[in-house]
Amino acid sequence: MKAADRSARAAQKTAQATAKAPQRAVKAARATAKAGAATAREAAKASLAAIKGAVAAAQELIAALAAGGWAVVAVVLVLCMVGLLIASPFGLFFSNAEGNGSGIPQAVAQINGEFTARIEQIKEETPHDILDLDNDTVAAVLDNWCNVLAVYAVRASADGGSPSGLDGLTAENLALLREVFWDMNQISSFTEAVPKGEDETEIVLHITAVVKTPQEMTVEYGFTDERKELLEELLKPEYQELFQTLIGSSQDLTLSVEQVQEILDSLPDDLSEERRQVILTAYQLLGKVNYFWGGKSLVLGWDSRWGTPKEVWAAGSPSTGTVRPYGLDCSGFVDWVFYNISGGTYVIGHGGGAHMQHTYCDPISWTEAVPGDLVFYPEDTHVGIVCGFDSAGNVQIIHCASGANNVVVTGKSGFTTIARPKFYSS
Repeated sequence: MKAADRSARAAQKTAQATAKAPQRAVKAARATAKAGAATAREAAKASLAAIKGAVAAAQELIAALAAGGWAVVAVVLVLCMVGLLIASPFGLFFSNAEGNGSGIPQAVAQINGEFTARIEQIKEETPHDILDLDNDTVAAVLDNWCNVLAVYAVRASADGGSPSGLDGLTAENLALLREVFWDMNQISSFTEAVPKGEDETEIVLHITAVVKTPQEMTVEYGFTDERKELLEELLKPEYQELFQTLIGSSQDLTLSVEQVQEILDSLPDDLSEERRQVILTAYQLLGKVNYFWGGKSLVLGWDSRWGTPKEVWAAGSPSTGTVRPYGLDCSGFVDWVFYNISGGTYVIGHGGGAHMQHTYCDPISWTEAVPGDLVFYPEDTHVGIVCGFDSAGNVQIIHCASGANNVVVTGKSGFTTIARPKFYSS
């Protein structure tokens, strides 16, 4: 709609462009009609450039719509082309379903959680003294998602089906995606008795995974030559960016212009640039990183370990000893924020937890709260960052919360003290 509005205004402002609009519409209509008349197989084999070209053509036709002519017919033909793409393996790229939570990114997150839960189940059901979790193969499973989605898309589009839709995945889609994932990523385990002393042994539980390639799956699923061609097309490098978007990879933590503006609107006008950067950096992880007791990260930008199943090694938590997706704990989140805004030169807790972070702050009152200050639970059992104020002037706090298993923004409930990091004065 925004594109249509911009195109319409452009057509009205430029007389020459408006005069040529009908001719452009006719040309685009003929090209689109030719594409629309192609078989579904040929549409499916269209390259990424062709998909982008269809979008560009649609924008041209919207501009022509303001001038009349063949535009209406052409738009209908473009929609037919889009329909063919949705019914092909490329229909995978049309699904994000942010509204109802049933898109490919949500399904990937759900199945990743099931993968971690399966590892934990094996661990709980198998008596052992020591866990040997093959982190390399576990990471390889998560890196295998592009291949999984490509194989799934070809299977789902067979016999007139579709890998997704504009309204999200169906129950059948999700079941098939889960089946393909487990067919391509199989967990294996075995125990080994290892001598501990003269008369003692320890039971070591080894957990690893077997990752299959798309080529292996073409044999296992009995793909025809046509389906092999479609799979080969989807595996080309130019589609990797689209796959990464579907997988929900957060390698790019850049906030959109709209997100930045919304955050800045909640901050005082006279807030220092340094504090603004603290808040914007903290928001980069909002809703993206699991809570992990003892989880730390002195990495600039996205930490590739996040989301990888790991055993919780730090003592003092009900989750200690369990296998969970790696992420950050509350102080680890605060450390990451200050480490990133300082370009990797400052660790606010100097290697410690929330209590250590508190010792590197000066106490202030809640009436003195400024975005960028730190807040703490009693006895420093939890820490967060003041990130702004709501419409009623109440303090808002961003923190990595175990209850939400993610980075969230909440009110001050539970936080009893506030302090100002010495970082700002230094």
